[in-house]
Amino acid sequence: MKATFYTIVALIAFAANSLFCRMALAEGYIDAWSFTTLRLLSAAMSLAVVMSVHTYWLHQQKPRQQMSRQKNLHLNTATDDAILQDKGSWISSISLVVYALCFSIAYTALDTGTGALILFSAVQLTMIGWGIYQKEQLSAWQWLAFIVAVAGFVYLMLPSATVPSPTAAILMAISGGAWGIYSIRGKSCVSPLRATGFNFIRSLVAVPVLLIISLTALSTFGIPNVRLDHISIKGILLACASGAFASGLGYSIWYMAMPLLKNSQAAVVQLCTPILAAILGMVFLSEQLTLNFLIASIVILGAVLVFILNKKTV
Repeated sequence: MKATFYTIVALIAFAANSLFCRMALAEGYIDAWSFTTLRLLSAAMSLAVVMSVHTYWLHQQKPRQQMSRQKNLHLNTATDDAILQDKGSWISSISLVVYALCFSIAYTALDTGTGALILFSAVQLTMIGWGIYQKEQLSAWQWLAFIVAVAGFVYLMLPSATVPSPTAAILMAISGGAWGIYSIRGKSCVSPLRATGFNFIRSLVAVPVLLIISLTALSTFGIPNVRLDHISIKGILLACASGAFASGLGYSIWYMAMPLLKNSQAAVVQLCTPILAAILGMVFLSEQLTLNFLIASIVILGAVLVFILNKKTV
């Protein structure tokens, strides 16, 4: 039940993130470079506050544990020490920055369907490929469910897909691969909150570099430059919401789910994200419900359910 709860909450956060990005970038309230910078900053700041409270709580709990559970003192102390020592990794931080930046830049140059197809294809290839490398075996039913889920996903996204520009397509593919790597590395974390927090804090090292790069002549490569004169209050608020809530807290919960899921399961369930994003769009942006969406949702959710309920993954 914990795995199911954490996964659902994390997927809702991913969908919210997609909504924030769409509202901010597609409407031109802020440029991709500034959005990514504010997203990283707000996530790091919010998680730093939460981590400080959590660390204080752990220190306050130690005396009580010593008095009430003397027999398990060594185990409890070791567990607390392991939690406090979990500080993420530079590989995860780099993956996070690459994912966030490439996604934001590519998002402005791709339509929703094309971007989603490229992004989630890269995620699936990365995570399921790693799962197979780690000898995660899928049953015939799981392979069939995976193929059906992908087919439903393509059916949902293909009508709005167009031929993408090579640069934007490559950036979105890199973003998907980086997110796959970031997700995989969550399986080994001891403290999801601290690992995510320190990953975002480390990512701030890249902020000055991003600002410098964004001022260079990137337009010759088909990449838009930073546009400080086009940043609006609404864009800033959306970027901060994306960072503090959808990314910071959402990714922490995703890291809570990852150790409880197989790599292949974690990859397949993410195909539900566009469905949840579309539902949020209907609720908050008054987007219309279509027959195409209903059919695709039933196919994808049914296939994912079959995949997860099959217990033959080892």
